[in-house]
Amino acid sequence: MSQHHLVFRRFPSLVCALLFFACSLLCNQACGQSWAKAKLGDSPRHREYITVTHDGRNVTTYVVYPEVSGKAPVVILIHEIFGLSDWMKLQADELAAKGYIVLAPDLLTGLGPAPKMSMQSVPVLPQSPLIPTCDPVNCGADGKPLVYHPNEEHAHMMDKQMQMGAQGAAAVPANPGGTDAFPDQDGVVRAVMSLRPEQVIADLNAVADYGKSIPSASGKLAVGGFCWGGGKAFDFATRRADLSAVFSFYGPPPAAAAMVKITAPVYGFYAGNDARIGAMIPQAIVDMKAAGKFYEPVTYEGAGHGFMRAGQAPDASPANKKAFDEGFARMVKELGKIK
Repeated sequence: MSQHHLVFRRFPSLVCALLFFACSLLCNQACGQSWAKAKLGDSPRHREYITVTHDGRNVTTYVVYPEVSGKAPVVILIHEIFGLSDWMKLQADELAAKGYIVLAPDLLTGLGPAPKMSMQSVPVLPQSPLIPTCDPVNCGADGKPLVYHPNEEHAHMMDKQMQMGAQGAAAVPANPGGTDAFPDQDGVVRAVMSLRPEQVIADLNAVADYGKSIPSASGKLAVGGFCWGGGKAFDFATRRADLSAVFSFYGPPPAAAAMVKITAPVYGFYAGNDARIGAMIPQAIVDMKAAGKFYEPVTYEGAGHGFMRAGQAPDASPANKKAFDEGFARMVKELGKIK
């Protein structure tokens, strides 16, 4: 037995405490985005939280106004899978600095963390040998029993229960709820992934309607999104006919059949080191062309997924920083065409 195993067996509580502390430090550095909050604190622009209501549902929305003398276009920004983070608010502020009214909805409004099972409530099973069993769940296609280790099966089920909460949900209703209601980034990610597409579209439509009703709004409307939000922005283009421009940052495209409904030009921003999304782009080009729609994807070589956020961080790699600079400038340039 190694020294590491001996330490864990003799001092399990100490080891767990040290691991929790280390993970907390990593989360504070990677997820806290204190650098974004600090930059946001220096902004001279008017920022506020408003509540958009539709169909009995409230959507907390972060709004930033530009310092301009005339009316301005409205841009809806859809957050990453990490929710309405400090960086997302910073991005809204920096875009507003270019002359746009920016609305960034917290699509987790009304949701909070699901209660988790206590480790003490989960029975500990003794080690058992491999046991062949056959029942309606564990029989193979050939009718023969599958061989499994009871502890492995128990651990798998326990892990799923601990992740999803005692009631099997990634999130539960909460008032007001929202991104800040979740204790960690992992909880936010699971909650965002659990959002119903119909609810997301309804929220975005309500926020867009509110934005266009702002007295200082010009009537022009654009949408942009990042990561998960990049996919939702592209999808929103198939649901909203009054958009003037769509900006999809490293998000998946919608189904080809839905692309025929797009009325606005779509600008894509992708990372060279992001094969998961990059592999979808060639077919998206074919599908958008077949639908007769404008689609201009640009790949930023050397950058990774999430380069808009990573490119602004103090420890940004040269490739990510370059991709952010070029991507933000491109977005501002194309937005200038709808002013």
